[in-house]
Amino acid sequence: QVQLVESGGGLVQAGGSLRLSCAASTRIFSILAIYWYRQVPGKQRELVAYISSGGTTTYADSVKGRSTISRDNAKNTVYLQMNSLKPEDTAVYYCAIPSRGSWGQGTQVTVSS
Repeated sequence: QVQLVESGGGLVQAGGSLRLSCAASTRIFSILAIYWYRQVPGKQRELVAYISSGGTTTYADSVKGRSTISRDNAKNTVYLQMNSLKPEDTAVYYCAIPSRGSWGQGTQVTVSS
């Protein structure tokens, strides 16, 4: 079991930026792929981005070009930098390792127009 804790969410105006963080408690952080998901109540959970152990990144079309996922293995932390935020980015954002059943508690992102 891996413990994951998200932070960095908040209320921002459209066009603004946020940097989400996910801190992991595990000795094998450096070999794990880390995923960011988001969910709006009543809607399907959506994969936003993920980063492999080697640093390869993948993004959903909805955030490609506006977001950057990165990792700092020395700090056991992954980041999701989100720029040019839109109201449709409003959701609870979760850090996860789905194959291990590890999910954080989520951090709320609200983008006002």
